Amino acid sequence: MTSKGKIKPGYTRSLDFKNGCVEMVHGSGGRAMTQLIDQLFMTAFDNDLLRQMNDQACFQSVAGRMVMSTDSHVITPLFFPGGDIGSLSVHGTINDVVMSGAKPTYLAAGFILEEGFPLSDLKRIVESMAKAAQEAQVPIVTGDTKVVEKGSGDGVFITTTGVGIVPDGINISSNKAQPGDKILVSGTLGDHGIAIMLLRENLSFHCALESDSASLHDLVAKMVATTPNLHVLRDPTRGGVATALNEIARQSDVGMMLYEDKLPILEPVNAACEFLGLDPLYVANEGKLIAICKPEDADQLLATMHTHPLAKNAAIIGEVIEDHHCFVQMETRFGGKRVVDWLSGEQLPRIC
Repeated sequence: MTSKGKIKPGYTRSLDFKNGCVEMVHGSGGRAMTQLIDQLFMTAFDNDLLRQMNDQACFQSVAGRMVMSTDSHVITPLFFPGGDIGSLSVHGTINDVVMSGAKPTYLAAGFILEEGFPLSDLKRIVESMAKAAQEAQVPIVTGDTKVVEKGSGDGVFITTTGVGIVPDGINISSNKAQPGDKILVSGTLGDHGIAIMLLRENLSFHCALESDSASLHDLVAKMVATTPNLHVLRDPTRGGVATALNEIARQSDVGMMLYEDKLPILEPVNAACEFLGLDPLYVANEGKLIAICKPEDADQLLATMHTHPLAKNAAIIGEVIEDHHCFVQMETRFGGKRVVDWLSGEQLPRIC
């Protein structure tokens, strides 16, 4: 099937997306593999560069600094409230690219499929990826597909790589936090990780929770336009806000002080964390960011963030301090202080 929906000469049948499964032959490099590419991937991801059907995408370079990021996605379950592994793989890589202040331009996608995986689920995942990429206006221009024997995988793994262009005058990096800077987050923490855990363990609370998986390119563009001298941007995925801030503190050789009463956390997330014995600061997010800026820019930046639907619950949650130990600390609601240390072990398995 071409991008126009017609079966090419030589194909005797269309793929059975209702009852069919991935077979080893779909990764063999032969006619069956070409059939899968044409009837599924080309149809969903169709664009001029992909349609060239080369082993690489060839595009015009743009003046300026380029950024590139790659990420592998192994989430269980594959489908969850608020998204699936397909949309997550697009959102996650776009977000990694834009944390430099860049405009994302292109994506590449690699699939490892397990023999026996239902074609109906694969189609649903690929179409979700296509929708997420189209909404972000970042085309998927090249990719790869491999099939492993049944029992050697977990349905589907997806690796996405993204490239982008950093505008002139923008220099955002995790080693630029300075004492006195304010620390902001774009919204409620821990939504993604807790939504996944509740679904996995078949638990429910009074309020339905959904993953916050989303592409942050538009939000970042507005933030950079308001505050071009932003010091740091980071999306707190695996390990949550606590791990991200510890990484930034180490890279910038500074300390951090958080204020517990300023942390935006949904009550159902708090309740679920208490029930499961988790700390929401270490729970993954897939549609939130941390921003660190000069203190005089913080209020204006926060106001800009509040105008965007993905940051209506944005808040200033702390500040950067001098500390040669590079500790992240938190002032509790009771006036005490505690260290928000690096994550030890694994809180939530396979959530991104």
